[in-house]
Amino acid sequence: MKPFAVVAVLAVAAGVFAAGQSRSLFQARQEETRLAPAPELDGPGADAEATVAVFAGGCFWGVQGVYQHTRGVISAVSGYAGGEKLTAEYDRVGTGTTGHAESVQVTFDPRQISYGRLLQIFFSVAHDPTQLNRQGPDAGPQYRSAIFPATQEQATIAKAYIEQLDAAGVYAYRIVTTIEPGRTFYRAEKYHQDYLTRHPRDPYIMVNDLPKVADLKRLFPERYRSEPVLVSGS
Repeated sequence: MKPFAVVAVLAVAAGVFAAGQSRSLFQARQEETRLAPAPELDGPGADAEATVAVFAGGCFWGVQGVYQHTRGVISAVSGYAGGEKLTAEYDRVGTGTTGHAESVQVTFDPRQISYGRLLQIFFSVAHDPTQLNRQGPDAGPQYRSAIFPATQEQATIAKAYIEQLDAAGVYAYRIVTTIEPGRTFYRAEKYHQDYLTRHPRDPYIMVNDLPKVADLKRLFPERYRSEPVLVSGS
């Protein structure tokens, strides 16, 4: 479990109870989550081959879980990006001094889903793009919101989309997501892979990550698939 996870679970639960709210944590998140508009600029379509995208948005367990339930995604692997190979291990990344962010490498079929649609899901349900170096109970630069484009085209699309969302005032605060090209992705340890699916009753997962998958199903019903594509099954 992530640092502060137990404290966060208890604090959230206590706050809901103290306020006398009857709604569930899932319902509360549903009211707060908003659907970002589709990107005006997008990538190649049906004739393109399978390609990769790398996203960082807090703990990689939840981001991986969201994309594993996304139709058109071939694989979603948890890992690290932004730093050097030597420091791409969980304990060192957790110090917040390596330059790495917990990230997810998404391999997708452009004939089924575009890079722009992956970005739309990233900004709508996978994380909060207005939080600087923090997502939920997790704090530090290793939890920053970042996009690691694999090509110049991805970088251009991501930059244009952030500008589009900010101009439209989709969020109450400006987007702080960074675009960091030319960074290598390093696969995380085996025990981090498929974590959401393997530990659905983990309190951290129940409070922070399962609602993201529920939001994917609610906001992107045509993109949601009930059976996730798992690293262990590839």
